[in-house]
Amino acid sequence: MNDNLCWLPATELVALIQARKLSPVELTEAMLARVERLNPTLNAFCTVTADAARQGAKIAEAAVMHGEPLGALRGVSLSIKDLIFTRGIVTTAGSRIFADFVPEEDHVAVERLKAAGAVILGKTNTPELGHKGQTDNPLFGSTRNPWRLDRTPGGSSGGAGAAVAAGLGPLALGTDGGGSIRIPASFCGVYGFKPSFGRIPHAPGFPGWETFSVPGPMTRTVRDAALMLDVLAGPDDRDRHSLPAETGSYLSACEEPIRGWSVAWSPDLGYARVDPEVARITEEAAAVFETLGCRVETVATGWENPEEIFATMAAAEMHANWGDRLPEWRDQMDPTFVRVLERGGGVTLREYLQAARRRREFWAEVQGFLARFDLFLTPTVAVPPFASDDFGPQEIAGEKVSRLGWMAFTYPFNLTGQPAASIPVGFTRDGLPVGLQIVGRRHADRAVLAASAAFEAALPWADRRPVLD
Repeated sequence: MNDNLCWLPATELVALIQARKLSPVELTEAMLARVERLNPTLNAFCTVTADAARQGAKIAEAAVMHGEPLGALRGVSLSIKDLIFTRGIVTTAGSRIFADFVPEEDHVAVERLKAAGAVILGKTNTPELGHKGQTDNPLFGSTRNPWRLDRTPGGSSGGAGAAVAAGLGPLALGTDGGGSIRIPASFCGVYGFKPSFGRIPHAPGFPGWETFSVPGPMTRTVRDAALMLDVLAGPDDRDRHSLPAETGSYLSACEEPIRGWSVAWSPDLGYARVDPEVARITEEAAAVFETLGCRVETVATGWENPEEIFATMAAAEMHANWGDRLPEWRDQMDPTFVRVLERGGGVTLREYLQAARRRREFWAEVQGFLARFDLFLTPTVAVPPFASDDFGPQEIAGEKVSRLGWMAFTYPFNLTGQPAASIPVGFTRDGLPVGLQIVGRRHADRAVLAASAAFEAALPWADRRPVLD
């Protein structure tokens, strides 16, 4: 099979298929062959739906040959995170509780991807119920980082990130509740886009983190993510938080100029500790926006660390949804998930409501700050990818950090609901990927895509690939 097909962006694949220069069946067979060869090493996919993918490819090919109207993703291969409902396909959420669970309906995003003609290769690995920023679970074990197999790909969309980085499909659907798209995008050297809260409807599915988590694309190019967003975005009454449709395509937003924009850069948000190599690489990347015609200002946010707000609300909501499973399932759960549930069980109603009030106050600070800027840049993650059996560094740059200190840049923007992306901006001396986070104003998804595309045009990254064969 032609491995080169596995590295083409979805935008090119769509054009080749529509022009009848590429068979969806040929593409799907190439993808499945690569998955079969590399997944035993990476463990990116926990379920491969080869038969269904082949059937979907045949349907796509028949539509092309008969001149039928083609969806935006007709015949293009993609993967779905195992936390997202897929009708007729086992959806475990990385938990023994749901080892045999087969949803009766699709998540809205999956429904829309299917309607656009995408071919689903399977489900990608995730930590148990998406509770942490690494990807391992009691059912399927650890996913490995394609750049260094002893390192974590991040999480909780780590299987998705590893799959895209390794050429196991150009598109992946992940979710982000505290950095779960952006962290693996940074660790795997791919593009990850967390849309505005509500931009993509998030239902039906497992309960939990209802006001934090959003679905979103993980891809090797910015335009591939925009192509996915054009399919995925728009309201659906099954999610009462879903936003009205915007005017214009997200793909066209990638052509919009950013010259003259005002850009804020913070190396630490005023409270984070950052690995020196990550700090250097991301600062150099932020300076690139000056060459793109932007005014870049190094800023002091003055914000207090919102970690306690996030940790309190997230743990309490996890316990509210899954705490009653502890008596029966404790010994079969990930021990770190047990600790999250136990912490959540100790949160009082008063503490939860106080955290919710502080969240509103934090948003007021962020909104006031960003009124001065078109974009906000930070490192995506404070450290390079760490060992796959590590829960996260307890010390960064010679200083002790809190439990979530290494992901201090991502969860604040789940609290606020703003759009944010991670773009690949370089590698450490050890060859480990580093990401820069681009944060937009409220609902400014198009601006984040435009900035991402401008940076990608200046410093393309997609041709650099991990050596796996």
